[in-house]
Amino acid sequence: MRSLKTMSERSIRSLKAMHRDQIQEHLRFAQELGVVGVSRDRAWRERKTGAADPRGRPPAAAAAEGPTHTSKSPIRLTLTPVEALAAVRTDIGDCTRCKLHRLGRQQIVFGVGNPNADLMFVGEAPGRDEDVQGIPFVGRAGQLLTKIVEAIGLTRDEVYIANVIKCRPPENRNPEPDEVETCEPFLFQQIDVIKPKVIVALGTFASRALLRTLDPISRLRGRVYDYRGAKLIPTFHPAYLLRNPASKREVWEDMKRVRELLKS
Repeated sequence: MRSLKTMSERSIRSLKAMHRDQIQEHLRFAQELGVVGVSRDRAWRERKTGAADPRGRPPAAAAAEGPTHTSKSPIRLTLTPVEALAAVRTDIGDCTRCKLHRLGRQQIVFGVGNPNADLMFVGEAPGRDEDVQGIPFVGRAGQLLTKIVEAIGLTRDEVYIANVIKCRPPENRNPEPDEVETCEPFLFQQIDVIKPKVIVALGTFASRALLRTLDPISRLRGRVYDYRGAKLIPTFHPAYLLRNPASKREVWEDMKRVRELLKS
């Protein structure tokens, strides 16, 4: 019995030491991001690292909004959208969470644009050009997307562009369910940090992934959906428009609705 008790005590001491190391690493990481106001108060040291926000928002987004608690010595952990997105990107790292990292991808294609954007575009996954440059929508489809953005009086620098999947699938195939499940939480964090007024889902895959439906894009487009505090508008993917120029008229109707929502 004494031996079992000794082993139990050792296990408890080991767990406490591990927990202390995790907290110290968390504080070092926060300081590297430029976080100010980290307290050395005992109550702060005993907080659980990575605790979920009471409203269910991701840690990076919750940090961007600041703390929701009050105390005798308030702790300010306010991150700007730029810093919060940088934290999400750091969390992704040189990702090996799903099989795409060993299927030929060159690099992570995170996202690009204005971290304070009112308008966000979400595509499917990086293609060959995007995989090379590390920037979403830079090929022919990306050039058309730029023209679409400019048609409603904006520039690419004023919007934010990302994909459901951050790595290029081999031969540009559709992402598979396990790849989506692994990668989409990072997109959700991007959305929650940026807090756009309007999200445009580009193409069937992005629209289905975001809306959790199997409906085709032809049935989904033309309507406005409430999504994570924004208005979501599905429309045709620019790559589809390159093959079917006649559908540009429908996309223009969708973008006029986007413009109206941005002005409202």
